[in-house]
Amino acid sequence: MRLEISRRADLAVRALLLIAAADDRVKAEELAGRLDTTTGFVPQVVGPLVKRGWVRSDPGPRGGYSGSVDIDAVSVLQVIEAVDGPTDVGRCVVADGPCGRAPHCALHVAWADAREQLMAQLDATSLAVLAGGVAIR
Repeated sequence: MRLEISRRADLAVRALLLIAAADDRVKAEELAGRLDTTTGFVPQVVGPLVKRGWVRSDPGPRGGYSGSVDIDAVSVLQVIEAVDGPTDVGRCVVADGPCGRAPHCALHVAWADAREQLMAQLDATSLAVLAGGVAIR
């Protein structure tokens, strides 16, 4: 059993923190360098943030990315789900199939409780809280 977020979601959180902290627009090349990724991957990471209205994308040689939201209003869970889609896919962690079957697997109650606590914590943690303690280069 692995609990992890995708590389895209991690980069999206870090990108939003970098963009929000910038005094001016951030070019894709600079963002790629600071995130240790490729310039071609930046639109895949920032695209969902633009779609949600959290980041503004201005094309052209004088363009770049700029923040459009107070990062205190955006939770870690919101960014993860914007990039990776819904986190609750209804799959059992033990059996290969939906979790709603009866009888439930041995871990059903413990896993459901733990998942609920994790999702609540991620939803209660704003990006502003992370801004003070995340090494974003």
